[in-house]
Amino acid sequence: MYDVVLLTLGSERDAPGGGCGSGGACCGGESEASGERPEERCETPRVPVLACADALTARGARVETVTARSDAEIDEVLARLDGPARADGLTWPDPDSKTRLVVAAASDGQLRAVLRRLVRRYAPPPSRRPADLPGNRTVPDLPPVGVLPLDPARSGTARDLAAQLGLPRDPAAVAAAVLDGTPRRLDLLRNDGGSVTLDGALLGAADDAGRPLHWRARVEVDGKLLSTGEEPLMACAIGNAGGYASLGDVALLADPDPSDGRVQVAVAVPVVTRSALGRKRVRLEVRRARGRAAAVVPRDEKVPFLDDGVEGELSRKRSWWAEPGAWAVWTA
Repeated sequence: MYDVVLLTLGSERDAPGGGCGSGGACCGGESEASGERPEERCETPRVPVLACADALTARGARVETVTARSDAEIDEVLARLDGPARADGLTWPDPDSKTRLVVAAASDGQLRAVLRRLVRRYAPPPSRRPADLPGNRTVPDLPPVGVLPLDPARSGTARDLAAQLGLPRDPAAVAAAVLDGTPRRLDLLRNDGGSVTLDGALLGAADDAGRPLHWRARVEVDGKLLSTGEEPLMACAIGNAGGYASLGDVALLADPDPSDGRVQVAVAVPVVTRSALGRKRVRLEVRRARGRAAAVVPRDEKVPFLDDGVEGELSRKRSWWAEPGAWAVWTA
């Protein structure tokens, strides 16, 4: 039977709204308003984690719950997925591992934090690229992970990655998928900033009233220009899955597929037209492209963005590229 590690992130760095879960609670304890320190609150795992652990134990699995509060503590858990020593000295995942990992995540940003550490652990340096690494990848097949969403499914277009992929949310169903299911391999977007993207990124900003602000950037996909950097943009979506497929009622990405081996990119450009009566109107022109890699070179000083729900600012060129089938989730 399997050893299963149920990993929860105790750090608040990758959760939107300043907390790891609903109400700002890292692991389901009191909110920040209570005055308790995160370390105190995170000693007791959240209810879905306990329920999943019970379901796994009932099936005969040996279960350990871990709350990681740093990259080093995440790495300690991931080391259990290492394979046997290789002649080339590279650290490689074990394809026949009897240890399975479940990530209990309150946000896509938390799941991304674990995948980022997996990539850093197993990606070989370019100078030591092994012959058994797929030619279209910079990382080996990463070990499949179980995903235990800690927050309820959201309706509408703002769905988390688990909902988009149709993954189970019930703890018992997650346990069954991890023990009896099959891995579903998915594309991973890497970028030259040293991070990864599972769902997508949305570049752009809005004023206090929620109106999009204009900004400029050169945007290209496999050498095809979507914007030269001279015209104003309202938004730019870098998509692997469909989390940023729409901006309000404007469709940006067309049928994003997280397993097609390509990154999809769209820019929304305001175009001014005049009616027969001379009245000025503004419509949005959406330009789209798919390819192996995309690059954005901002012309403004800083361009705000969301990447898997995590906020950031882009002040220099950033490139994303697709790693086909690089990571996987356990599915029923």
